[in-house]
Amino acid sequence: SYAFAESYSHSSRSAASRVVCRQVASAAELADHFAIRRRIFVDEQAIFAESDLDLHDRDASAVALIGYCDGIVAGTVRLFALDPADGIWQGDRLAVLAPYRTRGLGAPLVRCAVATAAMLGGRLMSASYPARECAVLPTTGVGGPRRVARSTRASCTSP
Repeated sequence: SYAFAESYSHSSRSAASRVVCRQVASAAELADHFAIRRRIFVDEQAIFAESDLDLHDRDASAVALIGYCDGIVAGTVRLFALDPADGIWQGDRLAVLAPYRTRGLGAPLVRCAVATAAMLGGRLMSASYPARECAVLPTTGVGGPRRVARSTRASCTSP
């Protein structure tokens, strides 16, 4: 598994937030991943009536990433291979809890997803993320099928 660690300060009145994004490593973190998705996509945004779970969630090769803000589970994203032979990956289900949306967690989750796909053999990534996350990532290949590259703004390391 891989992890990102970054610090952000978004206004003069808020202290820097410590952001850590990494692959889910336990049953409890996987439960948090699904709970955040349910809260955002079912309860808050009503995109799905009862559940946002689909066939990709049953596929053991799908990768769940989780994001912490100052040690608190605050966001998640999912990625999976669309075409493993050609190295084409999909990133989706980016979700950040409302109190943390201004704390700088979304973009690191996207960067971690792109870097994780690259480390797993990905060379192209198709992603469906909010435009505000994609706009800050011109070097990552996010925003449509493009070459997967590691971000120049964060490093990806083994924990």
